[in-house]
Amino acid sequence: MEKKPLNHFYPGSSVLSFGTAGCNSGCRFCQNFDIAKARSIDKLSVGASPEKIVQIAASRGIDSVAFTYNDPIVFAEYAIDTAQACRALGIHPIAVTAGYMSAEARPDFYAAMDAANIDLKGFTEDFYWKVTGTHLADVLATIDYAVNEARTPEGEHEWVELTTLLIPGLNDDDAQLHAECTWIGEHLGPDVPLHFSAFHPSYRIMDVPPTPHETLTRARAIALAEGLHYVYAGNVHDREGDTTYCPNPQCHAKLIERDWYRIIADRLSASSGGNGHCPQCGTAIAGRW
Repeated sequence: MEKKPLNHFYPGSSVLSFGTAGCNSGCRFCQNFDIAKARSIDKLSVGASPEKIVQIAASRGIDSVAFTYNDPIVFAEYAIDTAQACRALGIHPIAVTAGYMSAEARPDFYAAMDAANIDLKGFTEDFYWKVTGTHLADVLATIDYAVNEARTPEGEHEWVELTTLLIPGLNDDDAQLHAECTWIGEHLGPDVPLHFSAFHPSYRIMDVPPTPHETLTRARAIALAEGLHYVYAGNVHDREGDTTYCPNPQCHAKLIERDWYRIIADRLSASSGGNGHCPQCGTAIAGRW
């Protein structure tokens, strides 16, 4: 689950990930460009019906199915049908998406999902248009909808986490980071987890170096100072940045310790005897445990 990344949605549980081909964003830094920019005839397999996908997951005891690699909004009907088949067998459907979709598409798409990780790729319109070919306002509207309005068929809130890939010199300045974290706190609340991920040169941005570890540390410090409770550093080896802490400032206990994607200590999840509360101070921890 941590690879999606989703750190607060049944941590450590298994996920079957799949995607199709193509994308509705034009990210110059695309990390999956061989899939997202491919013609479907080059990438699609045959016979992957919703029922077959879910049967594969169920036969292997897999807990969730994630629509990922390319944006599932480009195969929304297929994703929704597969999500409904998942739900019939008690398997959690998950979307990994850039959130660039119309207002008309949001209700049906997010109602089918139990959880989503949504990319918030930067925090200026200039960056979004020049580097991704999309618009910041549309993505913010999707994120706001997914967090504050979307409900599962059971009436539960959608579980949402956000990811920002930090690209040196493009979206990693303090002003953008402060603005992003302030918006999250004011519009979504402090309990939505935020993942900062390291960029690696790819696709059409090959002349920018990989993100320094220090940049992720700085971004995480800014987010925590802005009042966000759960902030993570990704794509680097950072035990502190991967750990889930109690947000109670008087406690700050380590609740889930991770080493890369491996959980080495879990004091929170039901699968480890926890109850979603900090065992040290009793604070409720946002998530699905």
